[in-house]
Amino acid sequence: MRLIGIDPGLRNTGWGIIDMQGSHLCHVANGTVQSDGTAALAYRLLQLQLGLLGVFEEWRPEEAAVEETFVNSNATTTLALGMARGIALLVPAQKGLSVAQYLPNKVKKAVVGAGHAQKEQVQMMVQRLLPGVTFASADAADALAVAICHAHLRASLATWEASPSTADAASAPLATGQARPAAKGKASTAAQRYKRALMVRS
Repeated sequence: MRLIGIDPGLRNTGWGIIDMQGSHLCHVANGTVQSDGTAALAYRLLQLQLGLLGVFEEWRPEEAAVEETFVNSNATTTLALGMARGIALLVPAQKGLSVAQYLPNKVKKAVVGAGHAQKEQVQMMVQRLLPGVTFASADAADALAVAICHAHLRASLATWEASPSTADAASAPLATGQARPAAKGKASTAAQRYKRALMVRS
């Protein structure tokens, strides 16, 4: 399974691609799509779209994950970043891919184990998980972290779905005096959250 992570930005949009085979992750490629800071906004968004389309056509990822963004105190900056993020969501949707979205703290938690880890810690862990990787930029490193986060969470869902379902256990006939197994409430909730994350929110 080939996954792409995207770290959206109006000036620099990072992307990182990994292959996932079971629990093994392998780095494929990473880079940055840049827009011309002197150009009109519409043209800058077009540059991002065309650049990302080129990445998808060259590397053929099968699923995508995009980092969500926090609201900035500067309304203009927040709006511009939101537009860039819209392009990051649009391009994989154009290719017919499912698109997951993860908050930065979720990515850090999945990669490092701490939701408030520093960027240097995240990059060091990405290098440990993808031996030999060289980052094209800090944005590309963040994008690889997003891809790793998606790989870990989709693997967790696959493990949960492979286990006997609560519904089957609940509907099975019981012998006299036999206790019914406990429901997998937490696992079910986690799986539902993940499935909702795969849907691009409007």
